[in-house]
Amino acid sequence: MHSILCAGGRGIGSLALIWALTGEVFARPADWSCTESGQAPFRLYSGSDYIKIKPKPKKPKLSIEQIYKLNMVRIKPGTFLMGAPPGEKRRQATEGPVQTVTIAYPFEVGKFEVTFDQWEICVDDGGCRYRPKDEGWGRGVRPAIHISFNDAQIYLKWLNRKTGRNYRLLSEAEWEYVARAGQKTPFYTGERISSGQANFNGTATYNDSQVGVYRKRTLPVGRFPPNQFGVHDILGNVLEWTQDCWSDNHVGAPNDGSARRDGDCKFRVMKGGSWVSHPYHLRAANRIKYTRDYRYEDYGFRIARTLR
Repeated sequence: MHSILCAGGRGIGSLALIWALTGEVFARPADWSCTESGQAPFRLYSGSDYIKIKPKPKKPKLSIEQIYKLNMVRIKPGTFLMGAPPGEKRRQATEGPVQTVTIAYPFEVGKFEVTFDQWEICVDDGGCRYRPKDEGWGRGVRPAIHISFNDAQIYLKWLNRKTGRNYRLLSEAEWEYVARAGQKTPFYTGERISSGQANFNGTATYNDSQVGVYRKRTLPVGRFPPNQFGVHDILGNVLEWTQDCWSDNHVGAPNDGSARRDGDCKFRVMKGGSWVSHPYHLRAANRIKYTRDYRYEDYGFRIARTLR
């Protein structure tokens, strides 16, 4: 049995909405009217007279991380050899000596580089004043470019304020650990890499690799398969800032995964190569220095978070 709900003296469209004793909503053709006082007369109907209206399912409550589509990958603790051994082709003096690094804590890393879509949220929310240009290649889920180290820090400050968490850049050691993904070869793909596996200048070769394509621009993130840790585009697409101050080699570098802070902190370490790079720049051991405030069309970043 059900009672009529009055709609301010008039039926709602062609249906009278009925509130069931069970809390469910039913409808039947409107064949009644409210009293002059605006109160509906109490009527009783058989439940078989009504068509049940299914309530809309409640949307699950999203976390801040889901709203901003951070897409993080959990990285397990481990030990690896950081740097390039003397026999590695195109090895630079800055990439040695090889040292053993033990990362004794789990952490998270972005599955993708930070995109224009994610950066725009920071701009729209007032956390970032700078809106980087896209060179006419498109925005959306392409990696944000023309991003300096200082720009990345502003974004991270805003993100931490919004989420209440501690997002940051990877240290150089963490970055190389993720990029190697358990491999000891120059690339996580082995001794060579192709332009079908990453976005770089494929007209150049490395270690007898095949000539590929040169796209001359960024690509939307996630176009290529991930590495063995589930991380996409860690090699190529855009260079990625790390937290480390620049040092000319690995002598005296921390062996616990932390960022190096005793070098020249006007410069920071960038890793991974980009869409414009020759393949030897994509080697996990390769490292480049740039000033904190420099912006370029292949500079981007990836976020991380400590879990301990």
